[in-house]
Amino acid sequence: MTKAVLITGGSRGIGRATALLLGARGWSVGVNYAHNLAAAQETAAEVERAGGRALTIAGDVADEANVIAMFDALERTFGRVDALVNNAGIVAPSMQLADMELARLKRLFDVNVLGAYLCAREAARRMSKDRGGAGGAIVNISSAAARLGSPNEYVDYAGSKGAVDTMTIGLAKEVGPQGVRVNAVRPGLIDTEIHASGGKPERAAQLGAQTPLGRPGSADEVAETIVWLLSDAASYVTGALLDVTGGR
Repeated sequence: MTKAVLITGGSRGIGRATALLLGARGWSVGVNYAHNLAAAQETAAEVERAGGRALTIAGDVADEANVIAMFDALERTFGRVDALVNNAGIVAPSMQLADMELARLKRLFDVNVLGAYLCAREAARRMSKDRGGAGGAIVNISSAAARLGSPNEYVDYAGSKGAVDTMTIGLAKEVGPQGVRVNAVRPGLIDTEIHASGGKPERAAQLGAQTPLGRPGSADEVAETIVWLLSDAASYVTGALLDVTGGR
């Protein structure tokens, strides 16, 4: 039976690359987006060209009603929820914590922490066998920033991803007995649009050259790791924090 996955922030970057790879593996993919409908529609079309089924789903992960509606839409269209790629996240311009305003901090933690927790909660409610589900898998997208701290750049972003790591470990222990595996992928310097949104479009290329592998990573390389964690090949992997950092 075809499996169905919700990918938050699925219209660009790592989310988009994961959607396309899962489409090529025959999955039904819910492509969540917050603002850019055109990008989500383009991603959905590419998923279908790759061999999967696709649905675009609008929603702000920091809004509880939106999150519930996203999962409802996936179930209405595909009849089931087998997996969540908890990918939606934001970053703000580089600066020291001492210079950050409350509005920035609140929005970042609302999306990156509250949003991740709400989506994981809803997935656990629907997939856990003791709640009527059939089991499944959650992959949370964290960041190497969680262990590096991102000083002078994004201490707030790093802290938000630290929360995602902790949630991954705790939730894996809660829902493992109910047939749900929970893991996190921690990308390093990946060549995606998120660096430009932080005001440093060349950041990945510049710092990636300093990694042991001598280059930044690609969204496709992270997607391969995510798809493996969702697959039966990773059937005994849960509670793991898997770095995709080129050795950084």
